Amino acid sequence: MATTTALLALASIATVALVLVALYRPFGDYLAWTYTSRKHWRVERIIYRIIGVDGQTEQTWRAYLRGVLVISAVGVLIVYALQRLQPWLPYALGLPAPSEHLSFNTAASFVTNTNWQSYSPEQTLGYAVQIAGLAVQNFVSAAVGMAVAIALVRGFAARRSGTIGNFWVDLTRGTVRVLLPLATLAAVVLALGGVVQNFAGFTDVTTLTGATQSIPGGPVASQEAIKLLGTNGGGFFNANSAHPFENPTPWTSLVQIVLMLLIPFSMPRAFGRMVGDPRQGVAIVSVMGVLYLASFTLLTLLESAGRGTAPELAGGALEGKEWRFGIVGSTLFATTSTGTSTGAVNSMHDSYTALGGMLPMLNMMLGEVSPGGVGSGLYAILVLAIITVFIAGLLIGRTPEYLGKKIGTREIKLGAMYILVTPTLVLAGTALSFALPGVRDDVVSTSIWNPGTHGLSEVLYAFTSAANNNGSAFAGLTANTPWMNSALGVAMLLGRFVPIVLVLALAGSLAAQDRVPTTAGTLPTHRPLFIGMLTAVTVLVTALTFFPVLALGPLAEGLMS
Repeated sequence: MATTTALLALASIATVALVLVALYRPFGDYLAWTYTSRKHWRVERIIYRIIGVDGQTEQTWRAYLRGVLVISAVGVLIVYALQRLQPWLPYALGLPAPSEHLSFNTAASFVTNTNWQSYSPEQTLGYAVQIAGLAVQNFVSAAVGMAVAIALVRGFAARRSGTIGNFWVDLTRGTVRVLLPLATLAAVVLALGGVVQNFAGFTDVTTLTGATQSIPGGPVASQEAIKLLGTNGGGFFNANSAHPFENPTPWTSLVQIVLMLLIPFSMPRAFGRMVGDPRQGVAIVSVMGVLYLASFTLLTLLESAGRGTAPELAGGALEGKEWRFGIVGSTLFATTSTGTSTGAVNSMHDSYTALGGMLPMLNMMLGEVSPGGVGSGLYAILVLAIITVFIAGLLIGRTPEYLGKKIGTREIKLGAMYILVTPTLVLAGTALSFALPGVRDDVVSTSIWNPGTHGLSEVLYAFTSAANNNGSAFAGLTANTPWMNSALGVAMLLGRFVPIVLVLALAGSLAAQDRVPTTAGTLPTHRPLFIGMLTAVTVLVTALTFFPVLALGPLAEGLMS
């Protein structure tokens, strides 16, 4: 059984790796061309006229940030309003309006690319809200993340420039040239694989026992495609990608894994092309790949060696996993969805072994850089690269430089604040949930199904997921309460936009600099030494920050089991 699992793991990861390696260069080059081309497509010029934008105008980082905040604020208001007005919308399917706090949580969730769902989608939202609200934000939030990453790359590539591009142009191009055509193609492939695509509503059928069951339908394939491609993760059904209408077969599951990884693993190639040194992109993607492979291997080993009579007879811990995917298909999907900011699931992470369930949590705590979300993964690891060269500079007694830009006080302050944002939100949110008397009683009695150390892990996972804009959850937590909806919604908004503010400020600071010449003392940032240093810094920052709370939750549970 162990040999079979190992061979299946190797075959699965090899298939995914071959596809990504084959697409890395051509698709990465296409991404670089998308954001550097001087020519605007006709449909793009039409969009610029409609929104009143001059496509030739460059923006400072502050103007770029205003664009990000404006489109996001408008998105929150629209998604909130659509939910509250649901009973009067077409294709509402007779469903009532969600509560105020749930509507806020959902609006914040989809606009921030988190796609956390405190509700059962097929029983809560009709087609109008799904299509006009959630699916639109799946495109927009992904395009915003890509735009911010490209703005930071321009900061490295620019010389004494006060501008970092035009947000509205980047947003439009990311949507029109990348996300829309790929999502259309992916939707067709998924539909051919058996993913549902209709407007049938609820169909009542008679079961073999003579009972009546209501079967939901909907435009699933079209939403599933952008859910994965844009590392969004919000499912059309409550079971997400474990539902056979969303993910019918093992090969559609592999397709979904490739869709989640395609843009994040190709963005480093675009980065290397835009800064004029493709080797830099290879170094970044190598770190992403090492972290991803290590997480997948460890998670598969832990789930395959689950303790107890049932796991030993079954050849591994199969509770909460679909038989059609098995352990390897489940752990590969879990590693992908939490290593990116997708948060989709084809198995229930809450049912993993204690230490196995810690791995998806750790993937998010790393800052989701293995390989991270569309755009957000690249700018997160570039911030860590800046921290790494700063540490290296201290070790050799030189002013740190990265890609010809000096890393001074301002850059380090911005980078340090960036890496502190998410831990602050995660730890503060978890602590407040157990420290505030009224809130603690409500959380323990209403939200947590499994008291003790696992209950702590469930709440910790929820705030880790929200603050990192992932969206996955330990299924044993009921989050549809006023406190959890409000606290997680705030964590999503701050976890998304505070880092974006810092990244764009960093891009502006770098763009204003001239390039410094390479000397004998310059640290080469494309060699194995730097790859190893960046990997170590990424892991150590996480370990030192989160180890104490992990010791109270999954580590304690794992040691006691």
